[in-house]
Amino acid sequence: MKNFRLLSLSLLFISTLQLSANIIIPQETSQLIVVTTDNWSTPEGILERYEKNATQWQKIGEPIQIVLGRNGLGWGKGLHTTPTNAPYIKKEGDGKAPAGLFSLGNGFGYSSTDFSMHFPYATYQTTDHCVDDSHSQWYNQIIDATITNKDYKSFEHMKLTNKLYKYGITVNHNPEKIAQAGSCIFIHIKNKKGTGTAGCTAMTENEIISILKWLEEAKKPLLLQLPKEEMAKIKLN
Repeated sequence: MKNFRLLSLSLLFISTLQLSANIIIPQETSQLIVVTTDNWSTPEGILERYEKNATQWQKIGEPIQIVLGRNGLGWGKGLHTTPTNAPYIKKEGDGKAPAGLFSLGNGFGYSSTDFSMHFPYATYQTTDHCVDDSHSQWYNQIIDATITNKDYKSFEHMKLTNKLYKYGITVNHNPEKIAQAGSCIFIHIKNKKGTGTAGCTAMTENEIISILKWLEEAKKPLLLQLPKEEMAKIKLN
């Protein structure tokens, strides 16, 4: 019985370690955007910013109320290892935002900014498309439709008739472009009703501008996005 208890405790420790270690913040990262939700199904959450000075992580600015996928979260494809038998997995068109750890691509908008930045920024036109057709060679990529062979049937305009993409940040979700694993994930401006998105993370225009001003490419910023039950397993060191 004693040996059985020791074995059980060992297995419990290993299981806990594996669940806790599936997300590791790289040492070279010193800026972190942290989005936390109450559970896997809610479309709302809190965004907080952290910056590492020497070896200490410090909170920057005030928390931001955000909305994300209208159907909550599902494990995405990023810089983490998805737990075995995870019940919630991000898929194309499921209305879920990706959970996990992700690098950021670039800021973007409809025109050049009137504020200074230290992060890559792209100006997109209506002819710039983000392809969400899994059958296309351009799946999960932003391409210039005027110079690209159009082999896709479904896409998003990167310049809309509304201001949702007036300012945004690309999230490097599903970088290997695995079919049906989800595409075109951004941080952008939320709609007037403040309702859930198709899978992006959204906030007010002023709030996203404050993030764009804060981001520094040299600090290799990342997005960590999880429900509370998973976020509790993460230790910033």
